[in-house]
Amino acid sequence: MIFEDESLALLEAALPVLATGFSSLPPSQTAPLDRAAMLAVLELAATRLHENYPYFHPLYAGQMLKPPHPIARAAYALAMWINPNNHALDGGRVSSQMEIEAVHALASMVGWSTHLGHLTSGGTFANLEALWIAGQLAPGKTILASEQAHYTHHRICGVLQLAFDSVAVDIRGRMSLAALEARLQQGDVGTVVVTLGTTALGAIDPLPQILALCEKYGFRIHVDAAYGGYFTLASNLGPEAIAAYEALAQVDSIVIDPHKHGLQPYGCGCVLFQDPSVGRFYKHNSPYTYFTSNELHLGEITLECSRAGAAAVALWATQRLLPLTRSGEFAGMLESCHAAAAELYRRLNASPYFIAPINPQLDIVVWAIRGANVEESSVHARAIFDAAARKDLHLALVQLPCEFFPLDTWPASHSANPEALNAKHVTCLRSVLMKPEHFAWLNAIWDRLQSAAEEVLKR
Repeated sequence: MIFEDESLALLEAALPVLATGFSSLPPSQTAPLDRAAMLAVLELAATRLHENYPYFHPLYAGQMLKPPHPIARAAYALAMWINPNNHALDGGRVSSQMEIEAVHALASMVGWSTHLGHLTSGGTFANLEALWIAGQLAPGKTILASEQAHYTHHRICGVLQLAFDSVAVDIRGRMSLAALEARLQQGDVGTVVVTLGTTALGAIDPLPQILALCEKYGFRIHVDAAYGGYFTLASNLGPEAIAAYEALAQVDSIVIDPHKHGLQPYGCGCVLFQDPSVGRFYKHNSPYTYFTSNELHLGEITLECSRAGAAAVALWATQRLLPLTRSGEFAGMLESCHAAAAELYRRLNASPYFIAPINPQLDIVVWAIRGANVEESSVHARAIFDAAARKDLHLALVQLPCEFFPLDTWPASHSANPEALNAKHVTCLRSVLMKPEHFAWLNAIWDRLQSAAEEVLKR
């Protein structure tokens, strides 16, 4: 069977155990199920879902889409029989405690013994909370992020009415230290957003050097590690990436998305603050929600109200099965992803068809198609994207500045107008090898990519 289904049997075995916790209750009347009608609707939904790309399969290597671990699917479904709400303890008594434990494990992973944090619906809302706190702590100050940072930082600052400015990147897509210091000299910066794993390139901003600038200029550091945060556990990264992760405990706030590399269903993000006292900015009164217990209600330290307790149960169960430890099974999955990206990068640069300008720091690989000029290269990239899809290999397209590539990549464009070339973008192919199986499937991926390139370029 193409889909994993053993977790269904595990769920069936766990449901009676869940029911024993409520066995003292009298039976309740529920409406009878019309099984035939429900099956017809489910089969219709299943048929509609055929139109999706096969996100669960190793031959899908395009966007950041990773199937949940079977334990996460089963635990989420198990919790849905109760459907807890982690806004207040009345709505999610046990799932709130499981969230606290799961978030504590994430904080420990980055080196924090004390923290304030909670789960969110995703990285966008987690970053919104981090930048909201940044604005509260440094009102009127500017937020900086690199040109390759996620676009939501600019948009979030617009929503929060915070001043925002972008910082240029180097030819590897990392925040330029020279450009950052030049901007810091204006004296109006309150927070710098450091990205550990940009979504286009998987680039790691130079956190240790930015921390040194922080000592000199005095600003807060928020790390957007929504995509790359878990790679702090990986042992096979390059020295620059390792140095950045080793410095992670020194920052003010961090965002990590368990629904990316953490094997969770959508949506599950997490925001962490090193200083628990920032909880004072969340303080509010509710006429009915918080009076049943003197314990902390997660709703008192979040901007979101209703939040799925099932997401906390799924994350807790996954981390229980696969602890967040270096040299553990989960860390090995991340190392396999990076190894797959490194091998694909090697093969691309050995091929006569492709050029990959940036050695992957995590598990994202980008490459252009060799050609006489930028326009031809972009046309061929789109054609190879389509040809690969016909062979069941699903990649992604990305626009990159031509300055990321060597000057002789497109000799006709360069000789005609070098300055115009630097202002252009080229359409490239992009692959996110974030499934642990991708390393074992690399030959199958490569054969299809080579075949698609030959089909397009030898017409």
